Amino acid sequence: MPELPEVETVKETLKKEVLNRIIKDVEIYYENIIAYPDIDSLKKQIRNQKINNIIRRGKFLMFELDEYYLLSHLRMEGRYYIRNGEKLKHEHVRFILNDKNLCYIDTRKFGRMYLIEKDKVYDMKPLNELGLEPWDKSMTIAYLKEKYKNKKLPIKTVLLDQSIITGIGNIYDDEILFLSKINPYTKACDLKDSDLSNIINNTRIVLEKAIKLGGTTIRSYESSEGVHGRFQNELLVHGKEICPTCNTKLTIEHINGRGTYYCKKCQK
Repeated sequence: MPELPEVETVKETLKKEVLNRIIKDVEIYYENIIAYPDIDSLKKQIRNQKINNIIRRGKFLMFELDEYYLLSHLRMEGRYYIRNGEKLKHEHVRFILNDKNLCYIDTRKFGRMYLIEKDKVYDMKPLNELGLEPWDKSMTIAYLKEKYKNKKLPIKTVLLDQSIITGIGNIYDDEILFLSKINPYTKACDLKDSDLSNIINNTRIVLEKAIKLGGTTIRSYESSEGVHGRFQNELLVHGKEICPTCNTKLTIEHINGRGTYYCKKCQK
């Protein structure tokens, strides 16, 4: 967490708050959050940059500035608050805008930020490592067949590979495989064309619905202050006990370290 729908929700929320604001300065309280460039360079380069837009690529927020993109990956529990006044608990970065402060909060300190020149942002890490967006026209059966042909890992694991399809995380992985009637242990290289077609279609269906409902609020995560997703009310298997289709008890196991919910009867 968060996955693509949650990042999309954060993006739309922040656009209402910070577009066209000038970053007058930045205060960094935990330096490891800054992945690129070095701290001194980032502070110098970001001053007096205007926030012209916010877009999303995979699970990355992309703040479009005058000369740079500020990339922000929220990882497990990163979130943004609009605040003035004293530093908040677990606040690690504060952007001083011309009329308010944009504060980055991260209990577990896993989030990362990158400030990259606009003309280089798609040619270097981390964006050049990402696969296709779920709605990309190039997302076809042929594309997945080529990517999966040598993948002997379970599809549960491969579907989380951001270099193939970007934006899917553990929660939506379970939902997609359930709707596609695919057992999560099935090797990716063994999937049929019909399976690949179902993965493409159900990925889009699940993520579009989740975006519409503002993402999923699970455990301690919320997309931003006062914004709670409602898709958790629509989850079919993740975090559930009974299959909504056949009413049998769901199986809950760990596949390569990721908690997995599935129905042995419906997902043979």
